[in-house]
This record gives sequence, C-alpha cells and structure tokens, in this order.
Amino acid sequence: MKDPSTSNELAEQQQIPDALSLEIRRLAHDLSNALEIIVQTSYLLNMADLKEPASDWLHMLDSGVTKALELNQELREYIKQHTRR
Repeated sequence: MKDPSTSNELAEQQQIPDALSLEIRRLAHDLSNALEIIVQTSYLLNMADLKEPASDWLHMLDSGVTKALELNQELREYIKQHTRR
C-alpha cells in the first residue's frame, strides 16, 4: 500500500507552477475561442449545398475540427488536474 504522504508529494511535484499555469490557461482559453470560430464556420458551410470536391474538403475540415476539440478538451483537463485553482 502506498504511503499517503508520498502520494501527496508526488502530486505536488506534478503541479504546474502558478505563473506558468496562468499563461497556459490563457492560451487554452484563446485556443477555445479560435476553435469556436472554426466550428461555427464549419456548421454554416454544412448548411450550404456543396458539390465535390468542396464537400470532400468540408468532411476533412469536420474531422480536423473534431480532433482539435478533443485535444483542446484533454489539454484543459490536464491543466485542471495539475493546478491548484
């Protein structure tokens, strides 16, 4: 069984320093805002009746948007888990 004090020390070592966490949070927030513009544009393009190859490009865009949103969510969760705030 693990010693609780060792687990706490390990958690403390993995914490992002406050000054750095503020900058990373700012960047993650700005990334979210930029992604929102891309998501909304993709949505609006999906409302248009696009012909090939544009419809294929839109499908590629949608796949990239989905992946970027998933990565951004992972980043935000990591920041949340490794900061004191």
